[in-house]
Amino acid sequence: MAITLNNGFKMPIVGLGVWRMDKKDVKDLILNAIQIGYRHFDCAADYQNEAEVGEALAEAFQTGLVKREDLFITTKLWNSDHGHVLEACKDSLKKLRLDYLDLYLVHFPVATKHTGVGTTASALDEDGVLEIDTTISLETTWHAMEDLVSKGLARSIGISNYDIFLTRDCLAHSKIKPAVNQIETHPYFQRDSLVKFCQKHGICVTAHTPLGGAAANTEWFGTVSCLDDPVLKGLAEKHKKTAAQISLRWGIQRNTIVIPKSSKLDRLKENFQVLDFELTEEDMEQIKSMDRKYRTNQPAKFWGIDLYA
Repeated sequence: MAITLNNGFKMPIVGLGVWRMDKKDVKDLILNAIQIGYRHFDCAADYQNEAEVGEALAEAFQTGLVKREDLFITTKLWNSDHGHVLEACKDSLKKLRLDYLDLYLVHFPVATKHTGVGTTASALDEDGVLEIDTTISLETTWHAMEDLVSKGLARSIGISNYDIFLTRDCLAHSKIKPAVNQIETHPYFQRDSLVKFCQKHGICVTAHTPLGGAAANTEWFGTVSCLDDPVLKGLAEKHKKTAAQISLRWGIQRNTIVIPKSSKLDRLKENFQVLDFELTEEDMEQIKSMDRKYRTNQPAKFWGIDLYA
């Protein structure tokens, strides 16, 4: 099952995110995921495991497990590389062992002090606050992203963590419209206005953290996941599915792409088994009532500044 992007390319509706995957586990997880049926992998320079993903992809292609054209590979431009878009993209391609990306995203709508291509550091000043580069505009970054398409390095380009205002600006100054906006959205953080705005203007929404972060975000950010909510548990019982599957199915029925992350084989399988049932309108309304406007992913913890404030 796939969504057709505004440029005609198809993007599988369920993908696997590789954030916080240990380097030593990545290869086996990717190969296992391909065998389960995953064809969409969401990477980023900042995750510091592109080389390990590339190793897995190379083996998958060499052994005939899949062909390159069978897969949809996304990676992202880090904040410190806004002034070095071409070099950063080429660095990611080299690590991933690919000739082109299916999708390249601007990871966050902020340029920060350059620390060297591929290093993806977040330079902080003496007060522990993120060093934001005020000389590079998002428009300049976007036009450099557009050049990647004309060079054949990225088939599609998009944005990530952009709100309505920034998405509108990107639409206004773009020659190539963003194909995707990847944002945090889950039953506790539904962002209906942003999702509808993007979809109205032909931008596909990818839901990162579609399960509300689960245990990992509790550990990193002190936030709680929606998976223990009685509404999801009740619907899971009704459909004989798990709360995670209900959350993912809800995302799919909103016409968003979901990219859950898991390092466990049984969870990989479970997260992929969300296309064989459907939530009713009543179910969808129940989940709609869960919205807490609750962001679970809080980079301010590391940056000393809340860019969402």
